[in-house]
Amino acid sequence: MRDIRNIAVIAHVDHGKTTLVDELLKQSGTFDERTEAGERMMDSNAIEKERGITILSKNTAIDYEGVRINIIDTPGHADFGGEVERVLKMVDSVLLLVDAQEGVMPQTKFVVKKALELGHRPIVVVNKIDKPAAEPDRVVDEVFDLFAQMGATDEQLEFPVVYAAARDGYAKDNLEDENKDLTPLFKKILTEVPVPTGSDDNGLQLQVFTLDYDNFIGKIGIARIFNGTISMGETVMLCKADGEKIRGRVSKLIGFRGLERMDIKTAGHGDIVAVAGFETIDVGDSLCDPANPMPLDPMHIEEPTLSVTFAVNNSPLAGTEGKYVTSNKLQERLAAEMNTNIAMNYEQKAEGSYEVNGRGELQITILAENMRREGYEFSISRPQVITKIENGVKMEPFEHLVCDIPTEYSGGVIETLGKRKAVMTNMIPMGNDQTRVEFEIPARGLIGYRNEFLTDTKGEGVMNHSFLEFRPYSGTVVSRKNGALVSMENGVATAYSIFNLQDRGGMFVKPQDKVYDGMVIGEHARENDLDVNVIKGKAQSNVRSSGADEAIKLVPPRDMSLELALEWIEDDELVEVTPVSIRIRKRELDPSARKRAAKNSKNS
Repeated sequence: MRDIRNIAVIAHVDHGKTTLVDELLKQSGTFDERTEAGERMMDSNAIEKERGITILSKNTAIDYEGVRINIIDTPGHADFGGEVERVLKMVDSVLLLVDAQEGVMPQTKFVVKKALELGHRPIVVVNKIDKPAAEPDRVVDEVFDLFAQMGATDEQLEFPVVYAAARDGYAKDNLEDENKDLTPLFKKILTEVPVPTGSDDNGLQLQVFTLDYDNFIGKIGIARIFNGTISMGETVMLCKADGEKIRGRVSKLIGFRGLERMDIKTAGHGDIVAVAGFETIDVGDSLCDPANPMPLDPMHIEEPTLSVTFAVNNSPLAGTEGKYVTSNKLQERLAAEMNTNIAMNYEQKAEGSYEVNGRGELQITILAENMRREGYEFSISRPQVITKIENGVKMEPFEHLVCDIPTEYSGGVIETLGKRKAVMTNMIPMGNDQTRVEFEIPARGLIGYRNEFLTDTKGEGVMNHSFLEFRPYSGTVVSRKNGALVSMENGVATAYSIFNLQDRGGMFVKPQDKVYDGMVIGEHARENDLDVNVIKGKAQSNVRSSGADEAIKLVPPRDMSLELALEWIEDDELVEVTPVSIRIRKRELDPSARKRAAKNSKNS
C-alpha cells in the first residue's frame, strides 16, 4: 500500500491558491524537462484564464519523497461555495491560504466553517508576505480569532503556520528564515496531514464528489475511495442518494498525476480516481461491493438562491448573428450543463423559455458567457431571488457583505446600502486611509449594486459577499434610479442623432450599430423612460450653407458587458445575448403594449 495524503487548498478569491498549486507541481519534480509549465496551470477554462479566478474545483497529484499527495484546487468566489463544500469531504486536511495584507475575508469564513465542522485541522499558509503592507502576525491572530468564533476544538486551535510568497516560490516556518523554496510546506504536509483511514481489505466504498463529461464515454464521476479497491472491468453496485441500487461495470478507471490523466488498472483506499461506465452517476452517489453494499451518507448540496429566465431570442434581429437559435438547442445545452454542474438546475416555464436557478449572478453569467462563445443566441431576464415559505412566513436569502473602501467614501456607501435594506454589523479602520465595513443585506439588495458601488467609491472600492441564511422577507428594496432611452425606429444609428441625444443621458450604442423599435439605446438622465429616434440623419438642402458643418464630437458609449447589462436591467427589460453583441431591450417591443403592461403592474 503506497503512502497517500489528501488535501484541498481553500481561500478567499485572489489569495493565491492556483499560484501555490503551480509552484507545488513545479518543485515536486512532477514535470520532466520537456513539459512547459505555464502560469495558473490548473485554470483550464478560457474564462478562468481571462478573469484570473477559479470556477471549477480541479484535482492533481504530485509525488514527493515517495508520498503521493492528492491536491484539490477549489474556487474562492462565494457563488461556487457548493463546489468547495463537497470537496472538503474528500480530503483529510486543508491548506488555508490567507493574504498577509487583506487578512480574513467573507469567503475565508465560509470555507473555514465547513472545514472545522468536518473535523479537519487546517495548515494555515500566510501568503503574499512580500507585499509592502503585509502584516503576517496580525493575520495569524485574525485566523485564531476566527477559529475560536467558529467553535474550533483545542486541537484545531493549535494549527500549524507556514509563511509563503507563492508567486516567488518560497515558504518558511519563521519570518526570520531564509527565502529558499517550498520544502517547509512539503514537510508540513507530510507530518501534519493524517494518513487516509480505511483499508484495502474492507468492502469497496467510493463516493463521487464532482462530475465530468466525455462525448465518447459519457458521464465520469471523480471520486475518493474510502475503503477497499476498485479495478478496471469490475462489476460494482451504484447506490443512489434516493436508495436506488444499480449494478454496473467499470468501463474506464482514470488516475491523476500532474496535469495528466492516465488509464489505470486498479486503485486502493485513499486514492482519488475518475470512474466511467454509469450513465446515472451523480454527485454524492456511492460505488460499493455488490455482495455487501454499504453506501456512504449522501451529500447535502446548498440550494440555489437566484433564478433567471433563458429564452429563445425573438427580437427583430433574431437569428442574424447566432449559430444555435432554436429552443431545442437551448434546452440541450442547459441539460448538458446540469450534467456536470449540480449547484444549478432548470425547468421549462413556457414554450422556448427555461428558468435557470443558481447560487449567484457570477455563476449564471459565466454559463451565459460560455454559451455565447459556443455560438448560442438567446435572451436573459433580470435575476430574481428565490423565496420560500417556512411555517407560513415568506423567507428570502441574506448575504454577508464586506466592503473595503477609502474612508472618505464610506458615508455614501453606508447611505446607499441603507436604502437597500442593509444592516451594518461592523466597521474597522484598516490603515492607509481605508475602512472595512460589514453588512447583512437581502440578496435582492445586491442585484444591480456593483456598478453603483464602483461609481460611489471612484473605482477604488472592493466588495465581497457570501451566502448567510434565509430570513423573513424584508419589504421592497430601492432599485435603479434612472429610466431608459428607448429606440422608436428600426434601422442604423447615426452620429447626428446620437450627438443630439447626448444631453438626454449616457449612450450604449455608437454610429452604424443596428437598432430596433423597443431596444434600449442608453440611460435617461431622469427617472422615466423616453422614446427617441436614433436613426434620423441631418436633413440636406440644395442650398449651400455659408459655414462648413461643425465637427460632431461624440462621447464614447458605455461598454455594457454581460454582467453590467444583467445588473442594469429592470423587470420589464431583457438582455439579448448573441456571439457578436449584447443588447438591452424592453420585454414588450410595442410602445402601447409597454404602457398597458406598466399600468397593469402598477395596479397589481
